[in-house]
Amino acid sequence: MMLDKITMLMQQEAAQREAEELQRVQWRPRPVRGWGFPRLLWYLVFLQPIITELHLRRKNVQFLFIRFSAWQYAGSDKLWAGLVTTLCEGIRHRYGALPFSVYSVLGNKPATTSGCCHREWHCRRRVFLALLALLAALCLGVGLLYLSLGGHALGHGSASGSVLKVFGGAATTLSGSGLLMAVYSVGKHMFVSQRKKIERLVSREKFGSQLGFMCEVKKEVELLTDFLCFLEIYQRRRLRVVLEVTGLDTCYPERVVGVLNAINTLLSDSHAPFIFILVVDPSILAACLESAGNMKGTADNGYLFLNRTVTLPFSVPIMGRRTKLQFLHDAVQSRDDLLFREITRKLRPPAGEGSEGVQLLAVETQAGAEREQGRIDAEAARRIQEALFCLHDERDCLYEYVPDNVVSMRRIVNTVPITVRLLQQQQQQADYGGPTPRQAVAWVVLANQWPCRLSWVLQCLEDRQQVGGAPEGRARLWDVFCDNSRELHTMTKALQNVLDLDGDPELFQRFLGADFPFTVAEAQCLLRCTVNLDHSIRRRMGLIRAVKALKPPTPPKSPAGDAPHAINGANSASGSSPAGRNPGNASEAHQPRERAHGGKPRPVA
Repeated sequence: MMLDKITMLMQQEAAQREAEELQRVQWRPRPVRGWGFPRLLWYLVFLQPIITELHLRRKNVQFLFIRFSAWQYAGSDKLWAGLVTTLCEGIRHRYGALPFSVYSVLGNKPATTSGCCHREWHCRRRVFLALLALLAALCLGVGLLYLSLGGHALGHGSASGSVLKVFGGAATTLSGSGLLMAVYSVGKHMFVSQRKKIERLVSREKFGSQLGFMCEVKKEVELLTDFLCFLEIYQRRRLRVVLEVTGLDTCYPERVVGVLNAINTLLSDSHAPFIFILVVDPSILAACLESAGNMKGTADNGYLFLNRTVTLPFSVPIMGRRTKLQFLHDAVQSRDDLLFREITRKLRPPAGEGSEGVQLLAVETQAGAEREQGRIDAEAARRIQEALFCLHDERDCLYEYVPDNVVSMRRIVNTVPITVRLLQQQQQQADYGGPTPRQAVAWVVLANQWPCRLSWVLQCLEDRQQVGGAPEGRARLWDVFCDNSRELHTMTKALQNVLDLDGDPELFQRFLGADFPFTVAEAQCLLRCTVNLDHSIRRRMGLIRAVKALKPPTPPKSPAGDAPHAINGANSASGSSPAGRNPGNASEAHQPRERAHGGKPRPVA
């Protein structure tokens, strides 16, 4: 959504600049399609562009948007080569294969001029004279061959006719071969694109490890840049290629480093007409840079490396209330209609011979089953619609706990119908009311936003049930969490990756403490219908709690060491005075001795 918004606004900015430039200067941009295509080919062959001050002062610009999904090239060893090939293929597709092929064979690099020169084109006399000479030689050779063959046909063959034939054949061969070579080169560049060239270079492992590989790729990029500069002067507007890089935070660290190096290489030229938009999670990208083996010493701090690379950071702000409600509404409306309408199953009677009464009974049974199933589906559709309406109802507070991420919104919307259908089936079997659709969708949001804390509460309830001290069904989940929160704090190191999945802790407290105070009985009922909570988190927590509950075994004592303790115990027992002195003082008298041996007083039973 953000990329589409950026594209639309940049196109509006380009149109506004174009209109302002037309009011200032009466020169209209030259087209590159339709009737302007032959003119473009003429300029490519016979004219050389000149970068003048007039061109540098132009404000009108045209943006060429090319989207690069790094995930499509994640399996390749040269992910950055995929970026370059996507760039070449996008420009080739934009302007066609023939203009770029003609420029690759016959084009000339734009020249610069000093002073106030308003002339933007220079005639290429050498190319014009060379082509004129080839055509004249071809016409001369054809004429000589015609004269020699015509004289031979009339029976006037002589030595002069042979000489004419030799010179005509030589002129025709040389001029024709020159023209054919030029046409062959253009055709070769048309069918063998830059993308195929780079892919062929990448496939050569021996050549790919050499320095010449990067040199060849740099030549292709420079040729592409010069072609864009030629088009800038021809169209009388500035050109900027906008590459929208997505999916980079789903690739391996070495691939990420390769793409960032390719971006820095393309942007190393100050006049490069490229704009890169990185759509990434900076925390993941920084971790990839820090863990990459070939970036040690260069990107020990990934955030500092990104600050040196990115020239305009833009963090997506927190989604507003109206925008979130609109996105939730769109996510609900974009769902398939299968779960909203009544689903009827046509039960076919089993084939076989039978009496008329048996067939009539089967038809009546089928009709009754269809009516019952239709009633169940209609009730399920009503509950699903009620539950989904609670998500984007601005009068309800549930939307405040839904994250701003569109993927998470769709995950919640896709999970709600399944949970509601399972809850309805469970309530029909148990024949009781149970949780409402609003509570069901709130439970889905709870499991999606705080899976670690919810799993901890459920694990504590399970452990207390196993030892026979389960809380009452009316007890709140928030109270259970508060009673066991200290123990969870001691396991933060072991559960660090799982705790990172949870959202805001303050929102969790408000969710369970005020807005949706689920009880133990409701949690046990909804747990059987929960499909978006990973049960492996609970098993891991249960294993950690079981290991921590184990007491370390006491080391065995030697008989020699037991004897002095027995004697000291007898002395302390006999040393008790009849005056009623507390026998515990005898054990307290041994504490200095124990401190001398162990450094700490041993606990007294």
